[in-house]
Amino acid sequence: MKKRILFIINPISGVGQKHLVEKYASSILDSSTCTFKFVYTQRRLHAKDIAIKEAGNHDIIVAVGGDGTVNEIASGLLGSNCSIAIIPTGSGNGLARCLGIPMNIKKALKLIQNGHAKKIDMFSCNNNYFVNVAGIGFDAEVGHLFEMAKNRGFLSYLKITLLELLYFQPQKYTLHIDGKSLELQALLVSFANSNQWGNNVKIAPKALVDDGIIDVTVLKKFPFLLGPVIGFRMLTGSIISSKYVEYYKTTKAVIIKEDLPLKYHLDGEPLIEVGNSLHFNVHQKMLSVIVP
Repeated sequence: MKKRILFIINPISGVGQKHLVEKYASSILDSSTCTFKFVYTQRRLHAKDIAIKEAGNHDIIVAVGGDGTVNEIASGLLGSNCSIAIIPTGSGNGLARCLGIPMNIKKALKLIQNGHAKKIDMFSCNNNYFVNVAGIGFDAEVGHLFEMAKNRGFLSYLKITLLELLYFQPQKYTLHIDGKSLELQALLVSFANSNQWGNNVKIAPKALVDDGIIDVTVLKKFPFLLGPVIGFRMLTGSIISSKYVEYYKTTKAVIIKEDLPLKYHLDGEPLIEVGNSLHFNVHQKMLSVIVP
């Protein structure tokens, strides 16, 4: 039987050339071995709704967008036998980069034809799921500001990040892991499945997507002038060697913030929790992804 492939395209994600996917697909994908069609999202969570509806009718659903689009589709595939593939056209494309998926549209399309399925973990945070990285604190604040920005893409994200570094103050948290209770004064606390936020900025360089482990990175306040050093360490995968970082591995975690609102993000998508705690759990090898 032919593979049944559905492309879900997020028309507003990142700055990638999403309009080229339809053009290239017909010349790259082998119509003798697969059928394919395209649908465009019209609102937030639309990709999840489509994935839920179409998972039983397709062998592969392709996320054409960034980590937020991947998150929605992955969440919609829970409990199905459908695999997800990724055409990375977002601002950061963290999970795609971690998995070695090409950033080039043509090469990513060829991977859908020639790649293989790999089972990776998903994490839950309260009643939601994520596949790449979740966070509370500085990166969550940046995510909320980026959501409201007129311009998308890495340069816009970088500008917001640098400006926020001047003003954001550490927050008090209580982190419960492995039977221990840790009192933190942190710029951010990250909960990672993959090793990076995106653009090869590695917040959790030891993370593996299929090890059943949550990698927790705590970044404490550092002098503003050391910002380039911290950034370099993230790009080179040496951030956990910094004296401003604490790094933990666990199978479940709870973080509490007494002062509300509790802003956080899941795969870069900004959220606000009505309570004061986030509960993280691992769901091992729950998602099938097409990889090289």
